[in-house]
Amino acid sequence: MLKGAKVNERKKLTKREKEVLCLVAEGHTNRQVAERLGIKIKTVETHRANIMNKLALRNFVELVKYAIRKGMIKLEEDT
Repeated sequence: MLKGAKVNERKKLTKREKEVLCLVAEGHTNRQVAERLGIKIKTVETHRANIMNKLALRNFVELVKYAIRKGMIKLEEDT
């Protein structure tokens, strides 16, 4: 766990932030997330920034790792 992440996790993500987190972690672009949720791209960017701040994440890789650890997304198996 990242230093300080335990404290910051107390700042709960909103339902919409969780939706954005899952879609982004699955590899969707900001545009795709915006279209899927019916919101503006700028709103997606704001949600992403809030998520990163609340969870004390520094980059996209940490965001994906967080989503996997929390069971928010599943890894696809190679066939």
